[in-house]
Amino acid sequence: MKRTHTCGILTENSIDETVRLTGWVNSRRDLGGVIFIDIRDREGVTQLVINPENNAELDDACRPIREEWVISATGVVRPRPQDMINHNIKTGAIEVAVTELHVDNSCKPMPYHFNDSQVSEDLRLKYRYLEMRRTNLGHHLRLRHKISKVLRDYFDRQGFIEVETPILSKSTPEGARDYLVPSRVFPGKFFALPQAPQQYKQILMVGGVERYFQIARCFRDEDLRADRQPEFTQVDIEMSFVEQDDLFEIVEGLFVDVMRAVKDIEISTPFPRLTYKEAMSRFGSDKPDTRFEMHLCDLSGVLNGSEFKVFENALSAGGVVMAINARGTAEIASRKKLDAWTDTVKLMDAHGLVWVKIDEHNEIKSPAKKFLSESELNAIISAVNAQTGDVILIVADQFSVATQALGRLRLEIAHSQNLIPENQYNFLWVHDFPLFDHDSENDSYIPIHHPFTSPREDDIELLSTDPGSARAQAYDVVLNGVEVGGGSIRIHDAALQKRIFDLLNISDADAGALFGHLLEALSFGAPPHGGLALGFDRLVMLLTGASSIRDVIAFPKTTRSSCLLTDSPSCVDAAQLDELKIDIRPGTEM
Repeated sequence: MKRTHTCGILTENSIDETVRLTGWVNSRRDLGGVIFIDIRDREGVTQLVINPENNAELDDACRPIREEWVISATGVVRPRPQDMINHNIKTGAIEVAVTELHVDNSCKPMPYHFNDSQVSEDLRLKYRYLEMRRTNLGHHLRLRHKISKVLRDYFDRQGFIEVETPILSKSTPEGARDYLVPSRVFPGKFFALPQAPQQYKQILMVGGVERYFQIARCFRDEDLRADRQPEFTQVDIEMSFVEQDDLFEIVEGLFVDVMRAVKDIEISTPFPRLTYKEAMSRFGSDKPDTRFEMHLCDLSGVLNGSEFKVFENALSAGGVVMAINARGTAEIASRKKLDAWTDTVKLMDAHGLVWVKIDEHNEIKSPAKKFLSESELNAIISAVNAQTGDVILIVADQFSVATQALGRLRLEIAHSQNLIPENQYNFLWVHDFPLFDHDSENDSYIPIHHPFTSPREDDIELLSTDPGSARAQAYDVVLNGVEVGGGSIRIHDAALQKRIFDLLNISDADAGALFGHLLEALSFGAPPHGGLALGFDRLVMLLTGASSIRDVIAFPKTTRSSCLLTDSPSCVDAAQLDELKIDIRPGTEM
């Protein structure tokens, strides 16, 4: 007989029913002849009660059973005694009196105990299938499935078509190293695994698909961190005949559906919008966490003409003086703590940190106090609305350095002081990013996004006079301080695309070699189009409360891009290399 119920569904409404359960042994307790076994599957746990004295076959069957053995049990549901009800589980009011028990499989000694919270990361990755049983990973995977279903249903209602794009593609410069795949048919030539379907989705627009989406696998050979993996999943979107606001509306509608289905939360639209300059000026980040205050304040105006060299030097060099008010931190702002905060801003290349503390006696303390006039101190305090118990933290430097340094410090203080509310989801758009970054070492421009990003129409003339000031029609959607998606309106005009390539020092020949297939496609009547890619792993991470995308991926890699479960990457035999016409240099084997 197949199982009749899962292990998490039986309640008092099931009393007197005969049921059959299958699963793993979560625990086994022998209490003076009566044996209790908690049986577990992905839906929950149910307590089995076995009395071997009444059944010799049951005695023989349950005697060798240990944790993580796979069993099947038939029995009658009955209520637990009142003093034995477990209110922590859904099945805690009932138990199953077993009449038949079968061992489906034994389990060899476990590499670690499931209740051990100190198990190393490497061991948990090596035995990933055990982690699926013992932790929330299984729940995360089910939630991941649910989100993907919501995505597909939403895009279908909006008239999108799901199209799969190639995994074996051409190596083109897209910001990270490609994973290369040697070709057996064309010796000495290589495919590349796609960093993103960027070029294919633009070609689909030329093909008249108009509304495309894909839950796409992407590959980047880059150094890893908590929210990066060498292979990851993104939700890819592209639309024809649209402007920026059209894409915003589509994505906002998607998040409304996701949050309603997954978190049972109604979120408001349209999302707040900040320009890149506003985000950096107010939060010191292009992916600001808006769940708490502590905004940056520009003190440059009130300190213009200050004789304090730290401020004077920064302002005379075209920089700024920025500050945050760490409210209520005067009590914890010891010299050691202030030195640690100084080290934090130095990590972002700031020269240092100026602090002004207003203690419990309303006395102003600061190493800069002797260099500042009373009016300057009062102006600083007034500008940041500081009160007794606050600490004002000031960085004087170039705009990007000062804002990013205080942005990082802002987050550090918020986490340490528990200023960030839980179960709150703040979405916003950041837009009008710079089109280019300037490489001072080579005196050249680098695209912030990619070379097919369209500049704002009112900034096109700046391409001739001041390219560094041109803004892009690029945008990011941010959730709780994490960039969960980014995209742009694309260039569809050949003349404008050539101007961009010229600024990037990409010759016609190089452009043809790298992007010839896309450029030719765009020359055959490309419609205006734009798109966006959502980081699917990051989104699932945020909605599950996980700390890393590794916790929402079934089989992730380590920070060295290796898989401990399968022991890959691995060596291959000489015959395979010969067939691919590849030689391994002596001494490179690990």
